[in-house]
Amino acid sequence: MSQSFSQNQARRNRQKRLWQQKWSLKTKAIVWALSISVLPVVAIGTATYNYGINLINTQTSQVRQESEKSSTESELALQRQLSLLLTGMGVTAILAGAIAVFVTNRVMSRVSNVAAISNNIKKKLRPDSEFTQVFIASQDELVMLERNITLFTDLLSVLVQEKEAEADYSQLLIKITRWVRESFNEEDVLKTTSEEIRKALSIDRVTIFCFDSNYNGTFLAESVAPGLPKILGFTVSEPGFEAGYIEKYQNGSIHAIDNIHQGDLSDGDIELLEQFAVKSSLVVPILKGKQLFGLLIAHQCSRLRFWQQSEIDLFSQIAMQVGFALDYANLLQQVDTKADKAQVFIEITRSIRQSLNEEDVLKTTVEEVRKALSTDRVLVYSFYPNWSGIIIAESVVPGYPKVLRSEIQDICFGQGYVEKYQSGRVVATNNIYEAGLADCHISLLESFAVKANLVAPILKDEQLFGLLIAHQCSRPRDWQQSEIDLFAQIAMQVGFALDHARLLQRIEAEGVQSQLLADTIGIIRQSLNEEDVLKTTVEEVRKALSTDRVMVYSFDANWSGTVIAESVVLTYPKVLRAEIQDPCFGQGYVEEYQSGRVLAINNIYEAGLADCHINLLESFGVKANLVAPIIKDKELFGLLIAHQCSKPRDWQQAEIDLFGQMAMQVGFALDHARLLQRIEAERMRSQLLVDIIRSIRQSLKEEDIIKTTVEEVRKALSTDRVLVYSFYANWFGIIIAESVLPGYPKVLRSKIHDPCFTQGYVEKYQSGRVVAINNIYESSLADCHIKLLESFGVKANLVAPIIKDEQLFGLLIAHQCSEPRDWQQSEIDLFTQIAMQVGFTLDHARLLQAYQTAEANSDE
Repeated sequence: MSQSFSQNQARRNRQKRLWQQKWSLKTKAIVWALSISVLPVVAIGTATYNYGINLINTQTSQVRQESEKSSTESELALQRQLSLLLTGMGVTAILAGAIAVFVTNRVMSRVSNVAAISNNIKKKLRPDSEFTQVFIASQDELVMLERNITLFTDLLSVLVQEKEAEADYSQLLIKITRWVRESFNEEDVLKTTSEEIRKALSIDRVTIFCFDSNYNGTFLAESVAPGLPKILGFTVSEPGFEAGYIEKYQNGSIHAIDNIHQGDLSDGDIELLEQFAVKSSLVVPILKGKQLFGLLIAHQCSRLRFWQQSEIDLFSQIAMQVGFALDYANLLQQVDTKADKAQVFIEITRSIRQSLNEEDVLKTTVEEVRKALSTDRVLVYSFYPNWSGIIIAESVVPGYPKVLRSEIQDICFGQGYVEKYQSGRVVATNNIYEAGLADCHISLLESFAVKANLVAPILKDEQLFGLLIAHQCSRPRDWQQSEIDLFAQIAMQVGFALDHARLLQRIEAEGVQSQLLADTIGIIRQSLNEEDVLKTTVEEVRKALSTDRVMVYSFDANWSGTVIAESVVLTYPKVLRAEIQDPCFGQGYVEEYQSGRVLAINNIYEAGLADCHINLLESFGVKANLVAPIIKDKELFGLLIAHQCSKPRDWQQAEIDLFGQMAMQVGFALDHARLLQRIEAERMRSQLLVDIIRSIRQSLKEEDIIKTTVEEVRKALSTDRVLVYSFYANWFGIIIAESVLPGYPKVLRSKIHDPCFTQGYVEKYQSGRVVAINNIYESSLADCHIKLLESFGVKANLVAPIIKDEQLFGLLIAHQCSEPRDWQQSEIDLFTQIAMQVGFTLDHARLLQAYQTAEANSDE
C-alpha cells in the first residue's frame, strides 16, 4: 500500500515538474521582473489611497459638524487629489513594468543563445542521451544549460577514459596477435584466443562457435569464469538465425547486445542464452579463407554490459587475426600432414619389404595400414577365378566381428568392376547408406558392422589379385584425399611385394641359385636411391655370376647411351662413363628388349654379330656376354650387361633366368627408389617451406620480410639470384630486394620500364600466374625482354606474383645465371607457396605497423 502511495506521489511530482517546465525561462523572468517592479508601486499606491480615504472620512466628519457646505467642497477636493495620486501610481507601475520587461528581454536573449548553442553541441555529441526527453519538454534555458554543462563534463571524462582505453587496446591487440601467431595448429589458436581475450577484457565467458556445412555448429573453444555453466562442446542443431543472417556474418556483420531481452532475439535464442546465464553478448564473425568459419562470442553473465565501441572494434580486429592464424595453421597442418603421410608410407613400405613371403606381406600390410589410418578393420580379399573370393588377411579392433577366411559370393563383381579395378580404381565410401549401393551389398557390409569403407586394387603379375579394404565400423567417416592416396600407394606396393615374394619363393624352391638371387635382391632392395641401386646391382651380380664385368648401360633419347655403373675385375679395362653410339639399336632391338628379351652370347665370334659390334666388344676385352633389359616406369631404361673377358662362356639357363630376374628387380628397385626419393624430397620441401615461412614471420616490418625472403629462397633453391620487383601505379617498377651470389651483377634499386606489361600480364599475375623459363633463348621472349635479362646475366628464371591486400604488389623472381635450368615442379610449387606467404605476411606487417603507429600517436 505504502509502495503504491509512494509511486503515485512520485508520479504527481514528475507531472508538476513537467508542468512547471512548460513555462520558459523568459516567461518566468518577465513575471518575476513585473512582480518586483510593479507590485511595490501598486502596494504603496494602494496603501496611500486607503490612508487618504480614511483621512478624508475623518476630516469630513469633523468638518461636517462645522459646516455642511465647506465639508462637501473639501471632500471633493481631496477625492480629486487621490484620483490623481491613483492615476500617477498606475502610470508609474506601467513604466516600471515596461522597463523591467525591456531589461529582462535583453539579458535573457543572451542566456537563450548560450543555451541553444550548448543544446546543439549536446545533440551532436550525444543524440541518444538519457536527458533528451527532458530537454524536449523543458523550455528553461538555465536548467538546460546547467544539465548540458554537467553532460559535457561527463563526456569529457568519458572521452579521456576512451582515449586511454584505445591506447591500451592497441597494445593489447598487438600482444594477443603475437600470442595467436605463436600457435601452430587450429586447436591452440582457438584456445589461446578465448583465454587471452577473456582475461584482457574482464569478460565472464569467451567462446568460439564453429559452423558445419549446414550452418549448424558446435562450441569448439571456451574460457569461462569459475562458477558459470560451461558451453564447450555444446552442439546447436538449429541456431535459429534469421533469414539472411549468415550472409551478414559472411560480410562482416557484428552483433552487440547490451541486454538479451531487448536485442530483437527469437525466443529460442533467448532460451539458449538464459540456459548459460548470459545477460549481454557480443558476436563477431571469423572468416577463414574468405569463408565463414565460425563466430567469436563474448558473454557477460554477472550483469548487463554496455559494450563500448572501442571494445567492439578490438573484438572485431582480434577475430580477423584469428582468421589469418587459422589460415596459416591450416597451411602448416597440410604441410605437416604431407610430410607425416610420406614418412608413414616409407615406414609401411619398409615393413612390407622386410617380409619375404606372401603370408608375411599380407599380415604386415593389414596391421600397419590399420594403425596408420586409425580405422577399425583392414583386410585383404583375394579373388577366385570366377571373381568370388576369400578374406586371406585381417587386422581388426576388439569388439567388432572377425571375418578372416570368410568366403564372399558376389555374382555382380565380374560383370561391372573387374576392368575398373584392373585399371587402378579406388573407391572411398563415407557412408554406406548414402552411396547408392545395392541392397545385397549393404546387407553384406552390415553383417561386418561396416559404416564406411575404402577399397583399392592389389595387382600381382599385372593381374587383379585382390582388394585391400579398410572398414570404419564405429561411425561414418569422411575419408581425406591424403588418406585415399596413401591407401592406393600402399595397395600398389603390396602388389610389388607379392611379386617379389612369389619370385623369392620360386627361387628358394630352385636351390642354391634361388638363395643367391634372394640375397642379391635383398641387398639391392636395401638401397634407397638410384645411384646406390645401380652400384649395388653390378657389384652383387658380378659376384653372384663369378663373371669379369657387370655394367648398367643407360639410354638417351636417340638410343645411344652411357655406362652409368660398373663392377670389373682389376685386370680388365674400366668403361664407366663411356659413351656408346649404336645407330642400329633403335631400328632393330628396342621393341624386343621392351618386351623382355634376354640375350646370351657364349662367344662373340660365333654369334653372327656385325663387325662394328665385335670391334666395340673387343675394345672392352669381351669374349662372351649376357644382356637383359631394365624396365623403369614401364619404359626401357637401359641394359644390365655381364661380360666374360677371360674366355668364351657357356651360359646356363639358370644363370640366364637369374640374370633376367635380377634385371627386372633392378627396374622395380629403381621405380621404388625414385618413388622414395620423390617422397623424401617432398618431405624435405615441406619442412623447408615451414622453416622459410617461420623465418619470414619473425620479421615484423615490410623491409625485413622482403629481405629475409630473397635470402632464404635463394639458399633453398640453390639459385644465383632472387629478387623482389615492386610495381608503381603505372605498372613500371623497381627492384626493392635482392640476394645474389658474388660474381654476378647487382640489380638492387634498378628501375624497369616495360610498356607491354599492363597489356598482357597484369590480369594473369593477378590471377596467380607462375612462369618458369628453363632457357630464355628457347621461350619465345621478345627481343627487349631477352636484352633486359642478358643485362642481368640471366639464363633461366622463375616468376611468381606477390598479392598484398588482394592487389598485385610485385613479383618474386629467381634467376639462374650460370646456365639454363630445368625447373622441377616441386621447386615451382615451393616458390609459388612462398610468394603467397610473403603477401600474407606483408598484410600482417602492415596491420601491426598501423596499430603501432596508432599507439605511438596516442602516447603523444
